[in-house]
Amino acid sequence: MESEARVGRGFWKAVGPGILFAGAAIGVSHLVQSTRAGALFGLWLLPVVLLAHAAKYPAMVFGPRYAAATGRSLIEAYREQGRHALGLFALIAIGTSFTILAAVTMVTAAVVRTSLGLEGVSVVAIAAGLLVLSALTVACGGFRWLDALLKVLMVLLLAATLVAAGSALPRMEWAAALIVPAGLGLAALPFVVGLVGWMPAPLDITVWHSLWTLDRAKQTGHTPTHQQCRADFDIGYALCAVTACSFLLLGAVLMHQRGVETPEGSAPFVAQLFDLYAEAIGAWVRPVIAVAASAVMLSTTLTVFDALPRTAQTLTSVAMGRERPAVRSRLYWGFTLLISFGAIAIIYTARHSLVPLVHLATTISFVGTPLLAAFNHRAMHSAAVPAAHRPGKAMRRASLACVWLWAGFAVLYVWQLVVGF
Repeated sequence: MESEARVGRGFWKAVGPGILFAGAAIGVSHLVQSTRAGALFGLWLLPVVLLAHAAKYPAMVFGPRYAAATGRSLIEAYREQGRHALGLFALIAIGTSFTILAAVTMVTAAVVRTSLGLEGVSVVAIAAGLLVLSALTVACGGFRWLDALLKVLMVLLLAATLVAAGSALPRMEWAAALIVPAGLGLAALPFVVGLVGWMPAPLDITVWHSLWTLDRAKQTGHTPTHQQCRADFDIGYALCAVTACSFLLLGAVLMHQRGVETPEGSAPFVAQLFDLYAEAIGAWVRPVIAVAASAVMLSTTLTVFDALPRTAQTLTSVAMGRERPAVRSRLYWGFTLLISFGAIAIIYTARHSLVPLVHLATTISFVGTPLLAAFNHRAMHSAAVPAAHRPGKAMRRASLACVWLWAGFAVLYVWQLVVGF
C-alpha cells in the first residue's frame, strides 16, 4: 500500500507538462481552424484531424520522454546531431514564432472583446493588454503559476466544450453532413495544409514540452518515470483530440448544414460563432461557449508567451555555450520583449485579417514537420537515452512510418505549389 501511495504521489508530481502542452496546442488550430473545417466541409475533414493526431503522436511524445530519460532538452539533442539540425530548427522557429504569438493573441483579444461586450475597444489594445497580463503572470509566478492556472482553465475548457458539443449533436443532419462538399478537392489543399500544420500543434512544440518537463522536475524534485511521463502526455493529447473533434462538430452543425459563410477577420468570426450558438442551441449556451473559448485562448496565449522566449533563450544558450543563470534570465526577458513587440506590430499591420500570415506560418510548420519528426526520432534512439527508456519495436516502426508519411505529404504539397497538377 505504501509503495502504491508513493507511485500515486509520483504520478501527480509528474502531471503538468501535458496540461501545458494541451494549453498551447488548443487554440487557433481548434477554436478557429477546426470550426472552419466543419463549417466548410461538414464531417469530411474529421478523418484528417484524427490522422494528424495519430501521425504526429510518436514525434510529439518523444519530447517529454527524451527530457525525462536524459535530463536534457531536445535542443541539446539537436546540437548533438549537428549544426544543421540546430540551424534548421532555428529557421523553423524564427519563421513561425512571431506569427504564432500574433495569431493566438489576436484571436484571444477577439474572444475577450465579444465575451465581455467590449465592442468599443480595439482588438489591438486588448491584445497589448493581454501580453502585459501574460508578462506579469510569468514574472510573478513563473512555471508554478502557469502550471496551476492552466489546470483550472483546462477543466473549464473540457466541461464547457463537451456541454456545447453535446447540445449540438442531436441537431446533426447526418445525411446532409455526409454529402461531398463542392469545394472538397485540390482547391481545398491550402486549407487542409493549414489545418494539419497546426493540428494539434506545430511540431516545434515538442521542444517546449521537453523544457516544461525539465522545469516540472526542478519544481517538484521528482524525475518522472517513463510510464508517468507518457500518462501525463496522453492526458493532454487526448484532451487535444476531443476538443478538436468537438469544435469541428460544432462548425458542421451550426454553420455547414445551415449554409452560413464564415468571415475572414478574427473578431467577426468569434462574434458570428457566439451568435450562432445562441440562435441554434439557446441563449443559455452563450456564457458556456464564452467560457470555453476564453479558456481555450487564454491558456494558449499564456503558454505560447512563456514557451517562445524560453525556447529562444535555450537555443541561444546552447548554441553559444553560455549556461549561466544570469545570462539565461537576460536572454529570456530580452526575447520576451522582442517577440512581444514583433507580435503587436504584426497585429496592428494585419489587424483586419491575419489569414495570409497564418497560412504562411502553418505552411512552414507543415513542411518542417518531417524534419523535426526525424530529429526527434534520432534523439530518442541515440546513445544519450538509456536502453530501458528507448521506444520498443512497434513505436520505432510507427515513428519511422510517420516520418516518411509527413515527408511524402510535404513533397507532394511543394510539388503542387511549384508545378501544379
